[in-house]
Amino acid sequence: MGTTTAWSGDFAAAASVAAEAQAVSEATGTRIAPYGALLLACLRGREAEAAPLIEATINEAGAGGQGIAVTYARWAAAILFNGLGRYDEARGAALQASQDTPRDVCLMWALPELIEASTRSGNTQLATDALKRLAETTRPSGTDFGLGMEARSRALVSKGEVAEGFYREAIDRLGRTRLRPELARAHLLYGEWLRRQNRRADARAQLRTAHEMLTTMGIEGFAERARHELLATGETVCKRTVETPGALTPQEAYIARLARDGRTNPEIGAQLFLSARSNGTCARRSRSSASARAGTCPGRCRTSDRPTGRSSHPGPRRTLGHCGQIVLSAARRPGRRTPPGCARRPAACPAK
Repeated sequence: MGTTTAWSGDFAAAASVAAEAQAVSEATGTRIAPYGALLLACLRGREAEAAPLIEATINEAGAGGQGIAVTYARWAAAILFNGLGRYDEARGAALQASQDTPRDVCLMWALPELIEASTRSGNTQLATDALKRLAETTRPSGTDFGLGMEARSRALVSKGEVAEGFYREAIDRLGRTRLRPELARAHLLYGEWLRRQNRRADARAQLRTAHEMLTTMGIEGFAERARHELLATGETVCKRTVETPGALTPQEAYIARLARDGRTNPEIGAQLFLSARSNGTCARRSRSSASARAGTCPGRCRTSDRPTGRSSHPGPRRTLGHCGQIVLSAARRPGRRTPPGCARRPAACPAK
């Protein structure tokens, strides 16, 4: 379920499912590979988070005879490296995933990664051979997903109008599925191809769509690829980042959702195998972080947290109050002291 949710682009829900699966695994003592968490980290393009999961899964699953988990981890690694533009590493991971279990369900997932990485690293013959194998799995199914992935892959090894026709078919077919990340990647690949055909205006349209979709979903590696391509067309694109002070862990986010739905601490604890006290601590942290992001204050602002000292900048000064609000203070002239309590306190806190 975690894999399906992540593949649909709903990363918040996928993180909650992954946290619940981990809690169940720890409580029952079962050794199950972190499929959802692994795919989520690789789609996000966060190597520092994904690399330990990949290594641990390959080592532990390999020792336990869980071949499917090893293949899954290598496929996820190929997604990570394709997103980061490290195509040689992506090709190696995808090649291993496609050779581990030739008749496995992961084959149809690994081969598109192998074809993309091979074409981007100049190994056209390997991509062509992989495409033949992919067609053997997609044609019998006849689904929009399978045929859409095949069309996207065929476009990569084709030229001219033939390639463009496959890109359009891929976007049309994948647009009828729930797999938003794969659709966004189709727009990205089409945009990259258009730019190399010197069709900058057409490329911008596809790349803007890809960049917006990928950024909204939080697929950071591929979004950065789209941003670089847009810059190459002459577009001005700011690198979008999300500041998340006090961000919740997946388990805390899941607890917050249950609390929002009216569950009590004992009920949530029973579902996640936590004590009511531990759950209460997580719930309080969830409320506190949510309040900070909303610009409200869960308690009275403390004087010790108010910004103090004199600014050397001539313009307005920005500081962060205890409520999590940005506070603007008026510019001060050199040598002029600000009266005590003036322009030093955060904006009025709603809690009295």
